[in-house]
Amino acid sequence: MRLIDLEELDPLTLGATLLGNGGGGDPYQAKLMAHQAINDFGPIKLISADELPEDALVVTIAVLGAPTVIIEKIPSGQLYADAVRALGSYLGQEIAAILPVEVGGMNTLVPLMVAAELGLPCIDADGMRRAFPQIEMTVFTLAGISASPVALADEHGNTVIVVSKTNQIAETLIRNASMNLGLANSFASYSMTAGTARTVAIQGSLTYATEVGRLLRAIQGGTGSWEDLYAFTGGRTLFEGKIVDLDRRTTSGFARGTVVIEAFANGSSTMRIEIQNEMLLAIEDGVTVLTPPDLICMVDHETAEPITTEQLAYGQRVRVIGMPCAPEWKREGMMEVVGPSAFGYDVEYIAFEGEAQ
Repeated sequence: MRLIDLEELDPLTLGATLLGNGGGGDPYQAKLMAHQAINDFGPIKLISADELPEDALVVTIAVLGAPTVIIEKIPSGQLYADAVRALGSYLGQEIAAILPVEVGGMNTLVPLMVAAELGLPCIDADGMRRAFPQIEMTVFTLAGISASPVALADEHGNTVIVVSKTNQIAETLIRNASMNLGLANSFASYSMTAGTARTVAIQGSLTYATEVGRLLRAIQGGTGSWEDLYAFTGGRTLFEGKIVDLDRRTTSGFARGTVVIEAFANGSSTMRIEIQNEMLLAIEDGVTVLTPPDLICMVDHETAEPITTEQLAYGQRVRVIGMPCAPEWKREGMMEVVGPSAFGYDVEYIAFEGEAQ
Protein backbone atom coordinates (compact mmCIF):
# COMPACT_ATOMS: atom_id res chain seq x y z
CA MET A 1 0.00 0.00 0.00
CA ARG A 2 1.09 3.53 -0.63
CA LEU A 3 -0.59 6.88 -0.10
CA ILE A 4 -1.69 9.30 -2.81
CA ASP A 5 -1.11 12.82 -1.50
CA LEU A 6 -1.46 16.26 -3.07
CA GLU A 7 2.07 16.08 -4.50
CA GLU A 8 1.33 12.88 -6.46
CA LEU A 9 -1.94 14.19 -7.86
CA ASP A 10 -0.14 16.41 -10.35
CA PRO A 11 1.82 13.75 -12.33
CA LEU A 12 -1.07 11.28 -12.02
CA THR A 13 -3.52 13.80 -13.48
CA LEU A 14 -1.15 14.74 -16.30
CA GLY A 15 -0.38 11.16 -17.27
CA ALA A 16 -4.01 10.06 -17.05
CA THR A 17 -5.09 12.99 -19.21
CA LEU A 18 -2.60 12.02 -21.94
CA LEU A 19 -3.59 8.35 -21.79
CA GLY A 20 -7.27 9.32 -21.98
CA ASN A 21 -6.93 9.88 -25.75
CA GLY A 22 -8.74 13.19 -25.42
CA GLY A 23 -11.53 11.64 -23.34
CA GLY A 24 -12.10 10.46 -19.80
CA GLY A 25 -13.62 13.74 -18.68
CA ASP A 26 -12.24 17.12 -17.71
CA PRO A 27 -9.04 16.62 -15.65
CA TYR A 28 -9.14 20.10 -14.08
CA GLN A 29 -12.53 19.57 -12.45
CA ALA A 30 -11.51 16.12 -11.21
CA LYS A 31 -8.20 17.35 -9.84
CA LEU A 32 -9.99 20.03 -7.82
CA MET A 33 -12.39 17.42 -6.41
CA ALA A 34 -9.59 14.97 -5.58
CA HIS A 35 -7.61 17.82 -4.01
CA GLN A 36 -10.59 18.68 -1.80
CA ALA A 37 -11.11 15.02 -0.87
CA ILE A 38 -7.48 14.69 0.26
CA ASN A 39 -7.79 17.90 2.27
CA ASP A 40 -10.99 16.63 3.92
CA PHE A 41 -10.13 12.96 4.46
CA GLY A 42 -6.34 12.72 4.17
CA PRO A 43 -4.10 10.86 1.68
CA ILE A 44 -5.82 8.11 -0.32
CA LYS A 45 -4.76 4.49 0.13
CA LEU A 46 -3.63 2.90 -3.15
CA ILE A 47 -3.33 -0.88 -2.92
CA SER A 48 -2.93 -3.87 -5.19
CA ALA A 49 -5.77 -6.38 -5.41
CA ASP A 50 -3.42 -8.88 -3.73
CA GLU A 51 -3.72 -6.92 -0.49
CA LEU A 52 -7.44 -7.70 -0.15
CA PRO A 53 -9.06 -10.98 0.94
CA GLU A 54 -9.93 -13.24 -2.00
CA ASP A 55 -13.70 -12.73 -1.60
CA ALA A 56 -13.65 -8.97 -0.85
CA LEU A 57 -16.12 -7.03 -3.02
CA VAL A 58 -14.73 -4.33 -5.31
CA VAL A 59 -16.70 -2.06 -7.71
CA THR A 60 -15.84 0.45 -10.40
CA ILE A 61 -17.02 4.07 -10.53
CA ALA A 62 -16.81 6.50 -13.45
CA VAL A 63 -18.30 9.52 -15.15
CA LEU A 64 -20.89 8.83 -17.86
CA GLY A 65 -22.04 11.29 -20.49
CA ALA A 66 -20.65 13.62 -23.12
CA PRO A 67 -17.45 15.58 -22.30
CA THR A 68 -18.94 18.65 -23.97
CA VAL A 69 -21.78 18.56 -21.41
CA ILE A 70 -19.77 17.49 -18.37
CA ILE A 71 -17.39 20.45 -18.70
CA GLU A 72 -20.39 22.81 -18.40
CA LYS A 73 -22.05 21.01 -15.44
CA ILE A 74 -19.57 20.85 -12.57
CA PRO A 75 -20.56 17.76 -10.54
CA SER A 76 -20.29 17.28 -6.79
CA GLY A 77 -18.55 14.40 -5.07
CA GLN A 78 -21.94 13.31 -3.77
CA LEU A 79 -22.96 12.34 -7.30
CA TYR A 80 -20.28 9.63 -7.45
CA ALA A 81 -20.67 8.34 -3.90
CA ASP A 82 -24.42 7.98 -4.55
CA ALA A 83 -23.82 5.53 -7.41
CA VAL A 84 -21.48 3.38 -5.30
CA ARG A 85 -23.85 3.39 -2.33
CA ALA A 86 -26.79 2.47 -4.60
CA LEU A 87 -24.89 -0.47 -6.07
CA GLY A 88 -23.74 -1.68 -2.65
CA SER A 89 -27.32 -1.43 -1.35
CA TYR A 90 -28.65 -3.40 -4.34
CA LEU A 91 -26.01 -6.11 -3.90
CA GLY A 92 -26.55 -6.21 -0.13
CA GLN A 93 -22.81 -6.45 0.50
CA GLU A 94 -20.11 -4.28 2.03
CA ILE A 95 -17.79 -2.80 -0.59
CA ALA A 96 -14.12 -3.28 0.29
CA ALA A 97 -12.39 -1.15 -2.37
CA ILE A 98 -12.86 0.99 -5.47
CA LEU A 99 -11.47 -0.14 -8.83
CA PRO A 100 -11.04 2.46 -11.64
CA VAL A 101 -12.68 1.35 -14.89
CA GLU A 102 -10.40 3.38 -17.18
CA VAL A 103 -7.39 5.69 -17.29
CA GLY A 104 -8.55 9.15 -18.32
CA GLY A 105 -8.32 12.59 -16.77
CA MET A 106 -11.54 12.55 -14.76
CA ASN A 107 -12.17 8.83 -14.64
CA THR A 108 -8.83 8.19 -12.95
CA LEU A 109 -9.27 10.80 -10.22
CA VAL A 110 -12.98 10.23 -9.46
CA PRO A 111 -12.34 6.71 -8.08
CA LEU A 112 -9.68 8.18 -5.79
CA MET A 113 -12.05 10.89 -4.61
CA VAL A 114 -14.87 8.40 -3.95
CA ALA A 115 -12.49 6.05 -2.15
CA ALA A 116 -11.43 8.91 0.14
CA GLU A 117 -15.01 9.96 0.85
CA LEU A 118 -16.15 6.41 1.62
CA GLY A 119 -13.03 5.57 3.66
CA LEU A 120 -12.01 2.79 1.25
CA PRO A 121 -8.75 2.00 -0.56
CA CYS A 122 -8.44 2.36 -4.33
CA ILE A 123 -6.90 -0.48 -6.35
CA ASP A 124 -3.90 0.28 -8.60
CA ALA A 125 -5.48 -1.30 -11.70
CA ASP A 126 -8.21 -0.64 -14.24
CA GLY A 127 -10.11 -2.13 -17.15
CA MET A 128 -8.60 -0.27 -20.15
CA ARG A 129 -5.33 1.64 -19.38
CA ARG A 130 -6.75 4.26 -21.71
CA ALA A 131 -10.28 5.68 -22.13
CA PHE A 132 -13.10 4.29 -24.27
CA PRO A 133 -16.57 5.79 -24.73
CA GLN A 134 -18.77 2.75 -24.00
CA ILE A 135 -19.35 0.70 -20.85
CA GLU A 136 -18.67 -2.68 -22.45
CA MET A 137 -15.27 -1.66 -23.86
CA THR A 138 -13.14 -3.18 -21.11
CA VAL A 139 -10.82 -6.11 -20.61
CA PHE A 140 -13.40 -7.19 -18.05
CA THR A 141 -15.83 -7.86 -20.91
CA LEU A 142 -13.12 -9.85 -22.72
CA ALA A 143 -12.77 -11.96 -19.57
CA GLY A 144 -16.53 -12.56 -19.39
CA ILE A 145 -17.19 -10.30 -16.39
CA SER A 146 -20.66 -8.74 -16.34
CA ALA A 147 -21.00 -4.97 -15.96
CA SER A 148 -24.46 -5.61 -14.53
CA PRO A 149 -25.97 -4.58 -12.20
CA VAL A 150 -25.12 -0.97 -13.04
CA ALA A 151 -26.10 1.95 -10.77
CA LEU A 152 -26.53 5.33 -12.52
CA ALA A 153 -26.83 8.57 -10.54
CA ASP A 154 -27.50 12.22 -11.35
CA GLU A 155 -26.80 15.45 -9.50
CA HIS A 156 -30.37 15.64 -8.12
CA GLY A 157 -30.09 12.40 -6.15
CA ASN A 158 -31.91 10.21 -8.71
CA THR A 159 -30.51 6.71 -9.16
CA VAL A 160 -31.29 3.97 -11.66
CA ILE A 161 -30.33 0.29 -11.38
CA VAL A 162 -29.98 -1.61 -14.66
CA VAL A 163 -29.73 -5.40 -14.84
CA SER A 164 -28.97 -6.69 -18.32
CA LYS A 165 -28.04 -9.89 -20.12
CA THR A 166 -24.94 -8.47 -21.83
CA ASN A 167 -22.57 -5.56 -21.33
CA GLN A 168 -23.56 -4.20 -24.74
CA ILE A 169 -27.21 -4.05 -23.68
CA ALA A 170 -26.18 -2.43 -20.40
CA GLU A 171 -24.43 0.29 -22.43
CA THR A 172 -27.57 0.95 -24.50
CA LEU A 173 -29.88 1.08 -21.48
CA ILE A 174 -27.58 3.24 -19.37
CA ARG A 175 -26.82 5.61 -22.27
CA ASN A 176 -30.52 6.14 -22.91
CA ALA A 177 -31.13 6.74 -19.20
CA SER A 178 -28.21 9.19 -19.10
CA MET A 179 -29.73 11.26 -21.92
CA ASN A 180 -32.82 11.67 -19.71
CA LEU A 181 -30.68 12.49 -16.66
CA GLY A 182 -28.65 15.30 -18.22
CA LEU A 183 -25.62 13.51 -19.76
CA ALA A 184 -23.39 14.34 -16.78
CA ASN A 185 -23.83 11.30 -14.55
CA SER A 186 -21.88 8.73 -12.60
CA PHE A 187 -22.19 4.98 -12.79
CA ALA A 188 -20.97 2.15 -10.59
CA SER A 189 -20.62 -1.30 -12.15
CA TYR A 190 -18.43 -4.37 -12.71
CA SER A 191 -18.79 -5.65 -9.16
CA MET A 192 -16.33 -8.50 -8.64
CA THR A 193 -14.23 -10.11 -5.95
CA ALA A 194 -10.67 -9.04 -5.31
CA GLY A 195 -9.59 -12.50 -6.44
CA THR A 196 -11.23 -11.92 -9.82
CA ALA A 197 -9.75 -8.42 -10.09
CA ARG A 198 -6.27 -9.93 -9.64
CA THR A 199 -6.71 -12.02 -12.77
CA VAL A 200 -8.78 -9.82 -15.11
CA ALA A 201 -7.77 -6.18 -14.43
CA ILE A 202 -4.78 -4.38 -15.93
CA GLN A 203 -2.49 -4.19 -12.91
CA GLY A 204 -0.48 -1.07 -11.98
CA SER A 205 -2.41 1.32 -14.22
CA LEU A 206 -2.33 4.30 -11.87
CA THR A 207 1.39 3.86 -11.23
CA TYR A 208 1.93 3.65 -15.01
CA ALA A 209 -0.07 6.86 -15.55
CA THR A 210 1.92 8.63 -12.82
CA GLU A 211 5.22 7.73 -14.51
CA VAL A 212 3.89 8.92 -17.88
CA GLY A 213 2.93 12.19 -16.18
CA ARG A 214 6.39 12.60 -14.65
CA LEU A 215 8.05 12.04 -18.03
CA LEU A 216 5.70 14.50 -19.72
CA ARG A 217 6.24 17.08 -16.98
CA ALA A 218 9.99 16.74 -17.51
CA ILE A 219 9.49 17.52 -21.22
CA GLN A 220 7.43 20.56 -20.29
CA GLY A 221 10.12 21.71 -17.87
CA GLY A 222 12.96 21.24 -20.35
CA THR A 223 14.67 18.46 -18.37
CA GLY A 224 13.24 15.49 -20.29
CA SER A 225 12.79 14.41 -23.89
CA TRP A 226 10.18 12.81 -26.13
CA GLU A 227 12.62 9.92 -26.55
CA ASP A 228 12.38 9.22 -22.81
CA LEU A 229 8.58 9.16 -22.96
CA TYR A 230 8.54 6.98 -26.05
CA ALA A 231 11.08 4.55 -24.57
CA PHE A 232 8.72 4.04 -21.61
CA THR A 233 5.43 3.86 -23.53
CA GLY A 234 6.53 2.42 -26.90
CA GLY A 235 4.96 5.44 -28.59
CA ARG A 236 6.07 7.83 -31.30
CA THR A 237 5.06 11.13 -32.87
CA LEU A 238 2.51 10.51 -35.62
CA PHE A 239 2.02 14.04 -36.93
CA GLU A 240 2.79 17.70 -36.16
CA GLY A 241 0.73 20.57 -37.49
CA LYS A 242 -2.08 23.08 -37.09
CA ILE A 243 -5.81 22.36 -36.75
CA VAL A 244 -7.47 23.70 -39.91
CA ASP A 245 -10.94 22.17 -39.57
CA LEU A 246 -13.06 21.01 -36.65
CA ASP A 247 -16.54 19.51 -36.66
CA ARG A 248 -17.83 18.64 -33.17
CA ARG A 249 -21.35 17.87 -32.01
CA THR A 250 -23.15 16.15 -29.13
CA THR A 251 -25.43 13.43 -30.43
CA SER A 252 -26.83 10.08 -29.23
CA GLY A 253 -25.20 10.58 -25.84
CA PHE A 254 -21.66 11.14 -27.16
CA ALA A 255 -19.42 13.98 -28.27
CA ARG A 256 -18.66 13.10 -31.90
CA GLY A 257 -16.63 14.90 -34.51
CA THR A 258 -13.72 15.18 -36.88
CA VAL A 259 -10.57 17.24 -36.57
CA VAL A 260 -8.24 17.96 -39.51
CA ILE A 261 -4.58 18.93 -38.98
CA GLU A 262 -2.33 20.43 -41.65
CA ALA A 263 1.35 19.48 -41.42
CA PHE A 264 3.93 22.15 -40.52
CA ALA A 265 6.48 20.66 -42.91
CA ASN A 266 4.17 20.18 -45.88
CA GLY A 267 0.95 22.18 -46.23
CA SER A 268 -0.53 19.65 -48.64
CA SER A 269 -0.28 16.84 -46.05
CA THR A 270 -3.10 16.41 -43.54
CA MET A 271 -4.16 14.09 -40.74
CA ARG A 272 -7.87 13.54 -40.03
CA ILE A 273 -8.89 12.18 -36.63
CA GLU A 274 -12.34 10.76 -35.94
CA ILE A 275 -13.80 11.33 -32.46
CA GLN A 276 -16.39 9.59 -30.29
CA ASN A 277 -15.63 11.17 -26.89
CA GLU A 278 -12.05 9.89 -27.45
CA MET A 279 -9.79 10.17 -30.51
CA LEU A 280 -10.27 6.83 -32.21
CA LEU A 281 -9.08 6.80 -35.81
CA ALA A 282 -6.12 8.60 -37.44
CA ILE A 283 -6.05 8.96 -41.24
CA GLU A 284 -2.99 10.55 -42.88
CA ASP A 285 -3.41 11.74 -46.48
CA GLY A 286 -6.32 9.35 -46.95
CA VAL A 287 -4.54 6.33 -45.45
CA THR A 288 -5.60 4.95 -42.06
CA VAL A 289 -2.50 4.86 -39.84
CA LEU A 290 -3.82 4.12 -36.35
CA THR A 291 -6.95 2.34 -35.12
CA PRO A 292 -8.39 1.33 -31.74
CA PRO A 293 -7.51 -0.10 -29.30
CA ASP A 294 -4.09 1.58 -29.81
CA LEU A 295 -3.88 5.13 -28.52
CA ILE A 296 -4.12 8.50 -30.29
CA CYS A 297 -3.03 11.29 -27.94
CA MET A 298 -2.70 15.01 -28.69
CA VAL A 299 -0.66 17.70 -26.95
CA ASP A 300 -0.07 21.39 -27.49
CA HIS A 301 2.98 21.69 -29.73
CA GLU A 302 4.67 24.36 -27.63
CA THR A 303 3.69 23.45 -24.05
CA ALA A 304 3.25 19.65 -24.39
CA GLU A 305 0.00 19.97 -22.39
CA PRO A 306 -2.51 17.21 -23.29
CA ILE A 307 -5.57 18.40 -25.21
CA THR A 308 -8.96 16.82 -24.52
CA THR A 309 -11.57 16.63 -27.28
CA GLU A 310 -13.74 19.32 -25.72
CA GLN A 311 -10.70 21.66 -25.72
CA LEU A 312 -9.92 21.27 -29.44
CA ALA A 313 -9.97 24.58 -31.29
CA TYR A 314 -9.32 25.89 -34.77
CA GLY A 315 -5.75 27.10 -35.21
CA GLN A 316 -4.21 25.06 -32.36
CA ARG A 317 -0.68 23.88 -33.07
CA VAL A 318 -0.47 20.26 -31.98
CA ARG A 319 1.63 17.12 -31.79
CA VAL A 320 -0.25 13.84 -32.36
CA ILE A 321 1.21 10.84 -30.52
CA GLY A 322 0.55 7.16 -31.12
CA MET A 323 1.00 4.54 -28.40
CA PRO A 324 0.38 0.80 -28.26
CA CYS A 325 -2.52 -0.42 -26.12
CA ALA A 326 -1.93 -2.40 -22.95
CA PRO A 327 -0.90 -5.99 -23.77
CA GLU A 328 -3.91 -7.27 -21.79
CA TRP A 329 -6.08 -6.26 -24.78
CA LYS A 330 -4.31 -8.65 -27.14
CA ARG A 331 -6.52 -11.68 -26.72
CA GLU A 332 -9.41 -13.39 -28.44
CA GLY A 333 -12.45 -11.16 -28.82
CA MET A 334 -10.52 -7.83 -28.88
CA MET A 335 -11.79 -6.87 -32.34
CA GLU A 336 -15.43 -7.42 -31.41
CA VAL A 337 -15.15 -5.32 -28.22
CA VAL A 338 -12.78 -2.45 -29.21
CA GLY A 339 -11.67 -2.97 -32.82
CA PRO A 340 -12.54 -0.37 -35.49
CA SER A 341 -15.81 -2.13 -36.40
CA ALA A 342 -17.01 -1.82 -32.76
CA PHE A 343 -17.22 1.94 -33.43
CA GLY A 344 -18.76 1.55 -36.89
CA TYR A 345 -15.55 2.19 -38.87
CA ASP A 346 -15.23 0.04 -41.98
CA VAL A 347 -11.44 -0.36 -41.77
CA GLU A 348 -9.11 -3.15 -40.69
CA TYR A 349 -7.17 -3.02 -37.41
CA ILE A 350 -3.61 -1.82 -37.98
CA ALA A 351 -1.07 -3.11 -35.46
CA PHE A 352 0.74 -0.03 -34.15
CA GLU A 353 4.42 0.32 -34.99
CA GLY A 354 6.06 2.36 -32.31
CA GLU A 355 9.38 3.88 -31.48
CA ALA A 356 11.40 1.33 -33.44
CA GLN A 357 9.79 2.31 -36.75
